[in-house]
Amino acid sequence: MSQQPRTGTHRRTVLSAAAGAAALGVVSASAGVAPAAAANSGNEPAGRPATAQHPTRELRRLLKEIDRDRIEATVRRLASFGTRHTLSSQDDPRRGIGAARDWIFSEMKKYAAASGGRMTVELQSFVQQPVPRVPVPTRITNVVATLRGSAAPDRVYVVSGHYDSRATDVMDAGSDAPGADDDASGVAVAMELARVMAVRRPAATIVFAAVAGEEQGLLGAAHMAEQFKTAGADLQAMFTNDIVGSSTADDGTRDPYTIRLFAEGVPTSETPEQAATRRSVGGENDSPSRQLARFVRDVAVNGATGMNVRVVYRRDRYLRGGDHIPFLERGFAAARFTEPAEDYAHQHQDVKVVDGKQFGDLPEFCDFGFIERVAKVNGAALWTLAQAPGTPRGVGIVTSRLTNDTELVWERGTEADLAGYEVVWRETTAPEWTHVTEVGDVTSHTVDLSKDNVHFGVRAVNRAGLRGPVAFPVPKP
Repeated sequence: MSQQPRTGTHRRTVLSAAAGAAALGVVSASAGVAPAAAANSGNEPAGRPATAQHPTRELRRLLKEIDRDRIEATVRRLASFGTRHTLSSQDDPRRGIGAARDWIFSEMKKYAAASGGRMTVELQSFVQQPVPRVPVPTRITNVVATLRGSAAPDRVYVVSGHYDSRATDVMDAGSDAPGADDDASGVAVAMELARVMAVRRPAATIVFAAVAGEEQGLLGAAHMAEQFKTAGADLQAMFTNDIVGSSTADDGTRDPYTIRLFAEGVPTSETPEQAATRRSVGGENDSPSRQLARFVRDVAVNGATGMNVRVVYRRDRYLRGGDHIPFLERGFAAARFTEPAEDYAHQHQDVKVVDGKQFGDLPEFCDFGFIERVAKVNGAALWTLAQAPGTPRGVGIVTSRLTNDTELVWERGTEADLAGYEVVWRETTAPEWTHVTEVGDVTSHTVDLSKDNVHFGVRAVNRAGLRGPVAFPVPKP
């Protein structure tokens, strides 16, 4: 195991600098401690995390190809099927979930045709046996497009939206349920990213999915997550886009440049042993999903997307849930994108007019420029994840001796273009990483800071300068 010499910065100096930076809302650099990517490009938000990454020219070109008009056309086409209720017709060519399924499949096949064989599209079907919201055995079908990675194909990232819809009565399969915001908007994000990325060569594999059965109990997503789990897939991140179509709240106020990202703290799949470790090290804010959310802010809050990502420290909205939860239940890092403030007159409502007010989830209440920017946020995160090294494995803090410094260890990744690693840290009260130090192509590093006082992490860097997500260390006896 390679051992790096201690950083020359005194622990009290670094802590004082970090505290001052937190108080001022800026990133501070001490001797031997470099805030990565701290320089502002002039059109990006100030006060970005020390771990922030500027978009590459390649990523900027990709994001510029995301087309607002195509997104609008997708939302309107999905709404035109009348209802996409999971229990609606599977065979009618014009109305119902079957017609929507066939159209999505056909469009994804067109995108795949431009990929040179790198993208494949499948109908992932299963028969759902009766559950509270499915009274009879029902075929449920996910449309899944897989863009195979060119260098690390076994490493997988997923983006999804759900194409089923509902009216006021969740069991009403006959009434109109256009589902423009919930969730044609999320499907449009996944489909547009599939179109734009199909002609490119990501290093890792990206999966673009339109799932069904969400309104009946997250059924399609649960099936897809179980398929990945059974296959032993190295699925390192999953994003669901659910209700990302409007920037207008129920009181008429607008926030067109913010998207919420819900990320759980205590992992849903945590074992009793993992819970005991978490409590002993204070890791409640450092789950894989929280590291994923920090990564999204690192790469997607900039001038290329024009968006702010508001991370919400919850698994989902209050007492509610979405398609990322089955992935969390199976131990995958996952998070949910949702618009900044929902308007419940246009969600889970029959299409009707009451006292002159229009109810129903209709395309006319969507903000298609907003959906375009949400797609750019997803695109920035997915593309950088797929091009950067994966999340480091085996990251730990050596606890065999009692000291006031911290020795971190990890396993070297297998990426052919791996350049080395960075150690990051922050005060325990800080939401984002404030300090970064390059440590080289090594598998251990000692920092002259007490593990009692700060949180540490490790991330990998490739030769192009792209950084992957941070891994939070566990105790290593």
